[in-house]
Amino acid sequence: MATKTNTRTTDAVEILIADHRKVQDLFKQFSQAGDRAYQTKQKLAEQIFHELEIHSALEEEIFYPAARQAAEAEVGEIVAEGIEEHHVVDLLIEELRGMDPHHEQYDAKMTVLCENVQHHIEEEEEEMLPGAKRKLGDRVNELGQQMQQRRQKLMASGSR
Repeated sequence: MATKTNTRTTDAVEILIADHRKVQDLFKQFSQAGDRAYQTKQKLAEQIFHELEIHSALEEEIFYPAARQAAEAEVGEIVAEGIEEHHVVDLLIEELRGMDPHHEQYDAKMTVLCENVQHHIEEEEEEMLPGAKRKLGDRVNELGQQMQQRRQKLMASGSR
């Protein structure tokens, strides 16, 4: 699957939303892969993990600090919760990476990961991103450029 994320915009909020859609699509592909499509599921799972790790790094290193500084009253609590949600996702990813895709709990744990990520996406898109974008104003493009540069470095290094 070719990466088409974020090459057309430098708006940080649009970049984050594009990441959300990509991960949602990967989760959908995983859920539709079938019970015995272990290799396909493992490949999709690794793509999901990679996308989530990069996305979390971009949010925590670049977007969250700027959003918190610009709109503390509106997004401070949501940012703090987002960081904790990233931690839970990291733990689930670590557990999934340590499991064989044939394990009976693998799909169940992946479903829990998907549900956690979906909750996180909804909360960000409904409660944080609109207010942060308003408060950040023209800085969203500067932040988007920083996020694109950081994404390239993370993808080149293969890790967070």
